[in-house]
Amino acid sequence: MNIKELNPDSSPQAAFGALLRTHREERGWKQDYLGVEMEYSSTHISSVETGRKMPTLRFSRSADRALGTGDLFERRWRELKHGVLLEGFPEYAGLEGRATEIRVFEIGIVPGLLQTPEYARVLADSAVERGAITPEQATERVSFLAERQAALERSRPPMVFVVMDESCVLRSVGGPEVMDAQIERLIKFAAQPNTMLQVAPFSIGERRPFDLPVYLLTLSDRSVSCYVEAQTQGRLDRETTSVLPVLTAYHQLQAESLSQALSVAAIKQLRKGTS
Repeated sequence: MNIKELNPDSSPQAAFGALLRTHREERGWKQDYLGVEMEYSSTHISSVETGRKMPTLRFSRSADRALGTGDLFERRWRELKHGVLLEGFPEYAGLEGRATEIRVFEIGIVPGLLQTPEYARVLADSAVERGAITPEQATERVSFLAERQAALERSRPPMVFVVMDESCVLRSVGGPEVMDAQIERLIKFAAQPNTMLQVAPFSIGERRPFDLPVYLLTLSDRSVSCYVEAQTQGRLDRETTSVLPVLTAYHQLQAESLSQALSVAAIKQLRKGTS
């Protein structure tokens, strides 16, 4: 049998296939055997390895399970599917779906986990108009956001703490109709038993510790990860020595921000003044 040579540098999809073949061959497994372990046909395995078929999330998780690779193939799949996203974010999103606590600070726009589809679509379409992304990538962004939001709808949902800079509410996105629906979404979010929504008013001035969006995840083993995002790059950090100071700063931000009751009242009042 002729074995097709793989060029992992030709495309992300080819790199995924080459990685799968490498891990399979390291174990001395044939495609038939891996197929049985993953509950896929050997033809399907071959098609992914040679780049003829795009892997799916289910396929990637099955590969991790069969090959004992942790979440390696799931992370590669997210990087492959969501290449338009900033570096580090696909890995962050994979952890987000398993986190027991999520802490978010956002500036300028409503945090993604709280966005309505219409609000998210306006932002994506605006990026297309600026030439920053393609229409296909815009659709991918909105779809990916929906996946992240759906991952939180589980039997034991995580605690979600959100602090929004006042600018998130003052900035009008998509016009009154879109904003009215978005404000309603924020109010409903705040009413859930596993959430906390706070506004960091402009009046806290220099006491606001962050100048960039910050995302903190606590996993079931109580480890904490931090993702910080700038305009052109993102960075996921799992080192305790550097993450814990960010967590402390987040708690300080919460102390300076409005309570949830006052935040909800302020959101409603702010929209009255800008609608």
